[in-house]
Amino acid sequence: MNLLGRSLLTLHDLSPGELGELLDLSALVRRQRRAGERHQRFTGLTLAMLYEKPSTRTRSAFATAFGEEGGCPVVLNRDELQLGAKESLEDTARVFGRMYDAIQYRGYAQETVETLARYAGIPVYNGLTDSRHPTQVLADLLTIREHYGSLDGVSLAYVGDARNNVATSLMVGCSMTGVDCTLVAPRDLQPDPKLVAVCRNGSGAPLTVSDDVGAVDGADVVYTDVWASMGEEDREAERLQLLAGYQVNDALMRRAADTAIFMHDLPAVKGNEVTDAVFEAPYSAVWEQAENRKHTAKALMLATLVGEA
Repeated sequence: MNLLGRSLLTLHDLSPGELGELLDLSALVRRQRRAGERHQRFTGLTLAMLYEKPSTRTRSAFATAFGEEGGCPVVLNRDELQLGAKESLEDTARVFGRMYDAIQYRGYAQETVETLARYAGIPVYNGLTDSRHPTQVLADLLTIREHYGSLDGVSLAYVGDARNNVATSLMVGCSMTGVDCTLVAPRDLQPDPKLVAVCRNGSGAPLTVSDDVGAVDGADVVYTDVWASMGEEDREAERLQLLAGYQVNDALMRRAADTAIFMHDLPAVKGNEVTDAVFEAPYSAVWEQAENRKHTAKALMLATLVGEA
């Protein structure tokens, strides 16, 4: 794996082999952390963390992963930035490229993170845009692999709003790693057919899009997300009506495999997309999933900034 100096804007920036090796490195740094090993592999390095949208897990994952290894993370919130306002985005990127060693961005337009990467000349990590959330799916895939021992032969059913950033990135990640992916959503909330075609092309992993919750039958992983994504809160009533039959509850989980786990990228609106009983069940993997945001963020930065574990 040679990711030194490279950015992660979508999972398609990686080859399937590189994605697998990055998950291997993530598992290694997780073991190191849990064994109490302390390293200083980012000593002398700086990370600009740009936030147009608020964050709990992404911010905590990148800041702690970078800081505990001796690096200096600098957080800049929306009201501290001038992205395309008083200063062009291209100019901001070139300034940051001369002051920092890497940039982590969380915001709205995918075009913004792509412009940052084009002009900064340093690694840029997409911590979430309206259309993609690759760093979340790194943690998701690591969680599934740790639970089942492998991604081979695993089936995942995503239920809910299947055109949001998590669902689309999951679809890409599953297609790259051989996970059988099923997206279950009403027709108005199904993913872009062009992206579906891209994921199916050249992938040996089955990819199904359905509006029938029966498609969950036998799944090893049941995954959901909020019904109204960040910035769409004014559409919550509409989504509640559209998605009323797509709640992950005890009845839906009984359709899945007996050994199935439940996953959610958080935060969850319990009572909407998932019941409290499922969220708190012994088969819920949400806390492992959240912790793995940190380990996969660290692995990504090690691979792109240091080039070694």
